[in-house]
Amino acid sequence: MKYGIIGTGAIGGYYGAKLAHAGQEVHFLFRSDYEYVKQHGLQVDSCNGSFHLPQVNAYRATTDMPQCDVVLVCLKSVNNAKLQSLLPPLLHANTLVVLIQNGIGVEEDVQQQFPGVQLAAGLAFICSSKTQPGVVNHQCYGSINLANYSCRDEALMQTVVDEFRAAGIETGFVEYNEARWKKAVWNMPFNGMTVALHTQTDQLLKNPSTRQLIREQMMEVVTAAQHLGVKNLDAAFVDKMISTTDAMTPYSPSMRLDYDFHRPMEIYYLYTRPLQIAREAGCPMPKLEMLDAELRFIEAGI
Repeated sequence: MKYGIIGTGAIGGYYGAKLAHAGQEVHFLFRSDYEYVKQHGLQVDSCNGSFHLPQVNAYRATTDMPQCDVVLVCLKSVNNAKLQSLLPPLLHANTLVVLIQNGIGVEEDVQQQFPGVQLAAGLAFICSSKTQPGVVNHQCYGSINLANYSCRDEALMQTVVDEFRAAGIETGFVEYNEARWKKAVWNMPFNGMTVALHTQTDQLLKNPSTRQLIREQMMEVVTAAQHLGVKNLDAAFVDKMISTTDAMTPYSPSMRLDYDFHRPMEIYYLYTRPLQIAREAGCPMPKLEMLDAELRFIEAGI
C-alpha cells in the first residue's frame, strides 16, 4: 500500500522510515529539514539497529504528494486545525487515516472535520526524539497498537497491522476505548510531572514520594476508565507500566520536550478533555486536575 506521513518528527520519522526500509512506498511531509533530507536522506539511530534511507520521498506541501491508502498523522494535537488543509490532497474514497497522537477525544474531533473519512487510533509505546535535522533518535521500545474508530473495512486495518509487523514493528490490533485509556495511564502522570518538576521519568520513580504519587495518578486514570466501562484495565496494568518505566533509559516525554523547546504543550487532549469526561461521568481525578492547573500556569509563563 501507499503510505503518507504528516508530521515527520520523532514518531512519524521512525515508523515511516521503518516502513520505507522494509520496502513500502512512503511519502513524507517535512517542514524545516526538507532541504537537508533531500540532500542527505533520513537517518534512524536505533537501539534495535540503526539504518539510513539515502533516497526519501520528501515534500514541502501535501498538495505535491500523491493520494495515499494510509495516512499516518503524527502532528502534535495542538496543530490539528491544520489538518483541514493538509489532509484532503492525500485522500481517496477509501483512505485510512491513523491518528498517532496523544490524548482522549482526538478521533471524535477530527471525525467532525472529516465526516466520511475512515479513522483509526495509533497508540505508540516508544522512546524516540528528533532534535536535529534528518535524524531520529530511537532510544527504546517501539511497539504500536492500532484501534479501529470508524474504518468500514476491517481487512484494511488488518493489512496495515500485517505490514507494520513485516517492517519489524511490534503491532497490536486492539479495542479503541481500551487502547486510548491504557495509553493515558502512562501519559497523564509522566508527561505533566516531568514538566512540573523539571525532571525525567527515572528520577520520578527513584524518589519514593513521587513514585507513590505517580502510582496514585495512574490509579485515578484506571478508576475513571473502569467507571466508563473500559475493560482489561486494573492495578496490575499500573504495576506493569511502572515496571516498564523502571527499565527505560532516562527519558523526557514529548510534553517535556515541547516545554524545553518553547512549543505549545498538548494540555487539552492529554488532560483537560479526559478530566472533563471523567468528571461528567461522576468520577473526577483530583490529583490529575491539580497537575492540569499547574501545567496551564507553566504554559502561561513560557
